[in-house]
Amino acid sequence: MNNKLILGTVQMGLDYGINNSSGKVSKNQSIEILEYAFDNGIRILDTAEVYGNAHEIIGVYHKLNPSKKFNIITKLPKTDKINIENKLNKYLEVLNVDSIQTLMFHNYGSYKKNLDLFENLKEIKLSKKIKNIGVSIYTNNNILKVIKNKDIDLIQIPYNLFDNNYQRADVLKKAKKYKKIIHSRSPFLQGLFFKSKNNDSEIVKKLKNEFIILEKIVKNCKTSISNIAINYCLSNELIDNVIVGVDSLNQLKQNLNTGNIKMNKKIIDLVNSIKINDVNLINPFLWPLK
Repeated sequence: MNNKLILGTVQMGLDYGINNSSGKVSKNQSIEILEYAFDNGIRILDTAEVYGNAHEIIGVYHKLNPSKKFNIITKLPKTDKINIENKLNKYLEVLNVDSIQTLMFHNYGSYKKNLDLFENLKEIKLSKKIKNIGVSIYTNNNILKVIKNKDIDLIQIPYNLFDNNYQRADVLKKAKKYKKIIHSRSPFLQGLFFKSKNNDSEIVKKLKNEFIILEKIVKNCKTSISNIAINYCLSNELIDNVIVGVDSLNQLKQNLNTGNIKMNKKIIDLVNSIKINDVNLINPFLWPLK
């Protein structure tokens, strides 16, 4: 199922993730990761202007590998008054590509502030410089608002072992009713799932009961937490693609192997038994600083 995986690139440009102890991935390591990803079936990259120098690294990779170019999803900055033509031309130049598969608003606020751009965006779609228009979004209420916009082709939402079907089943079904492409992000919840249930961080303490459930699932299934985390997302037929970020080439290899394992209904039902009512606990933007 590697063709359903999208490689996230935030770690190539920023020190990212609650469980990241190694910092930003180096330029040389990033090029190795991109080469291995392409050679092993990944064809889409998820990136953004605000991901440090990730755009530049992708552009260097494309210059070195002109016959192995990725399809690109990138995001506009979280501001209003965006000059869309200038931004897009700059992205194409730096990324070293002829077109962008999906140009996204980075959040709901940016989308709302820039509704006046849609006529221009539709003209750019006709020129084939972009294929899709999308929004990266978090809350269910905002998802339900965005999917009613016929000019939005794609939504990107969180979906994982904690932010699971209990939270998202209804909006996923409604998004498909409106014929939206759905990409999920944060399958590891920024690395939270790799922490021990005895970790002294405030978030882990508040979610200790849920960590105990995850531990039981891992033990009963005789597999790794990364196995369960990725395949839970891949198993949802309403989700078209799953974005996975990595801190190293070895981690990418593990994730690709993981993506070839089939989830059974028993494991999925166990994960769906996790019901977190305080959504602030599963929104990394609201977590205390590391």
